[in-house]
Amino acid sequence: MLAPLAPLAAGVAAGLSLIVAIGAQNAFVLRQGLRREHVVPVVLVCALSDLVLIAAGTAGLGALVTGAPVLLTVVRWGGAAFLLTLAALAARRALRPGGLDPASGAGATSARSAVGTSLALTWLNPHVYLDTVLLLGSLAAGYAAAHAGGAGAGGADTARWLFGTGAMVASVVWFTALGFGARLLAPVFARPGAWRVLDGVIALVMATIGVSLLLGG
Repeated sequence: MLAPLAPLAAGVAAGLSLIVAIGAQNAFVLRQGLRREHVVPVVLVCALSDLVLIAAGTAGLGALVTGAPVLLTVVRWGGAAFLLTLAALAARRALRPGGLDPASGAGATSARSAVGTSLALTWLNPHVYLDTVLLLGSLAAGYAAAHAGGAGAGGADTARWLFGTGAMVASVVWFTALGFGARLLAPVFARPGAWRVLDGVIALVMATIGVSLLLGG
């Protein structure tokens, strides 16, 4: 008999293990949360995008993605160019302390720009497809196969979607906590020097990921 909480809990754990890792998307959400700029739309875009991708992987879209290497190549090069551009902008902010005070309004991001950046950091990053569509999709299929014998097709599908639901819950919880919980670090980032360090780290993370995409990593 299928234990409903087992695949659900496994999905939450797998989702968090992939999403919590430091990346360009998380770095951007953290920065917007610290600045308290357009946090709601940024969190919604990132979470809803993940929900779509995880659902696609759970439904078995991974095989289609692996069968379209040209699409992945286009996304890889476009994502690399975008990430390297953001890395350069973050590095410039880190080297120009005069525009780093969030209270001054300098360097404020428009809602359209914040949403566009969130979309690009999600949909132009091949690592997102590998993590959500391929890896989580494969794990969901594994749970379906494990329960196919004793529980039948219905039990297999239930296990698959419980795992996918768990991963979706993990994504929503993480982005919500990151975006709205960032304000708890506000006292630390009251000093411009802290923003310089953060932007320096963001520049390093985005440049590293961008270069890895160019190298085919």
